[in-house]
Amino acid sequence: MYRLSIESPIGPLEIVQDEAVIVRLHIGKFDRGSVDTTPLLEEAKMQLDAYFNHQRTTFDLPLAPAVTEFQKKMRAYMVAIPLGETRSYGDAAKFLATAARAVGQACGRNPIPIIVPCHRIIAATGQLGGFSGGDGPPTKHLLLKLEANSR
Repeated sequence: MYRLSIESPIGPLEIVQDEAVIVRLHIGKFDRGSVDTTPLLEEAKMQLDAYFNHQRTTFDLPLAPAVTEFQKKMRAYMVAIPLGETRSYGDAAKFLATAARAVGQACGRNPIPIIVPCHRIIAATGQLGGFSGGDGPPTKHLLLKLEANSR
């Protein structure tokens, strides 16, 4: 496994590569002892930098395959939400023919946040709901604010 730690407007990020795919993106974690850059990690850094500088709205990186059929559908749903927009847990549940709780659990287990934008799924009331990266909901709020300013 290879790791590259970078600074971002929402704090430190660590991008993890295994084989020829991105397998994780840690928010708020920075292992200063692991800087094993590869061309793929450099590309991921470049795309993340462009995203944070309002110059990129989607990512084009090889990602670790989702393990279950539901995870594949959930990932495709999240990636299809346009930058600066949100969907509710209920909207996602209805689209995927599942329960809102399953959607929330899938978002919480997303190993590649930002690139697979689980932060774009919020409660129907407009409340943010949870977020497993960084400082939790405050980090989710920062990402949504950043994206709203990118439009």
